[in-house]
Amino acid sequence: MVKLSVIVPFYNVQTYAPDTLRSLRANAREDFEFILVDDCSTDGTADILRRAEDEIPGVVVRRHKQNGGLATARNTGLDAARGEYLAFLDGDDWLAPGYYAELLARTEELGCDFVRTDHVQVEGRTRSVHRVPHGRRGEVLDPRDAILPAGRSTSVDYPYAWAGLYHRRLLDRGLLHFTDGLRTAEDRPWIWRLHREADSFAVLGLLGIFYRRGVASSLTQIGDVRQLDFIRSFDQVIRETAEDRDAQVLLPKAVRTYCAIIFHHMSSIERFEPAVARTLKSMSGAALKRMPQQVLDDALDSMDAQRATLLRRLRRRPAPTGTKEVTAA
Repeated sequence: MVKLSVIVPFYNVQTYAPDTLRSLRANAREDFEFILVDDCSTDGTADILRRAEDEIPGVVVRRHKQNGGLATARNTGLDAARGEYLAFLDGDDWLAPGYYAELLARTEELGCDFVRTDHVQVEGRTRSVHRVPHGRRGEVLDPRDAILPAGRSTSVDYPYAWAGLYHRRLLDRGLLHFTDGLRTAEDRPWIWRLHREADSFAVLGLLGIFYRRGVASSLTQIGDVRQLDFIRSFDQVIRETAEDRDAQVLLPKAVRTYCAIIFHHMSSIERFEPAVARTLKSMSGAALKRMPQQVLDDALDSMDAQRATLLRRLRRRPAPTGTKEVTAA
């Protein structure tokens, strides 16, 4: 019986993969499996993973014939997973020794559908602790109750798939797969769906995941067209939330978050190639027109002048044809 399956996508991370793999070895147990998904790497990553099959207990390697992105790679791992519990790790991050055994033991004691954990962010030589924005720790709670309030950071704003552990019953219910092909913000619809549809969750103040920021090859550092997938991702959040039984209550949170992400990208638009920057403006304007307009108006009225002015200006831009507003059910 496999107790835990850990899904780790890799793409062109030969510099960091050895650290990741060493940390997996320090977490190995006879009832753990590590599913390493090579998303068609073009550097030396594939060779490193090939050696890991022989050197690390429980390693299973899956290889894509073409690059599909992080969401698709995680889905490949989910389809191969045999564990009672599932976890994710990215191919350039690493773990403290024995972290998964401790996380699993605490999760089994609670008996809930999933847990969320704090993490350590690493940027160069700087390390900082980032905590789940939820005050109650070690208690089994209704994940719906952790979505709101709309005007404050909550658990759905902490979307990292690797910051937690998930019972297999969520996979069996169709709640753990990601939207295929999303190149960025793939975890946003995913975390919203978990909080809307799972029955129970808890937050654990357990540190053991080290998350690298500022990696030059990371998509978050590259201003190309793949970054614009955040629009498709948040369109899905709005659409699915609009179909929820509590749409009127939850939509203000979804809309405010979408607006915040649009403003974030617009505030750093100089990092995009000129053609991509123009597309970002056009697509963002169209996205604002698709949102439930009264909810959007209320959100804009509650924002500071700088954000509200920029977003209102974007909304007035001519929109591509064929767009449609998402409304509450």
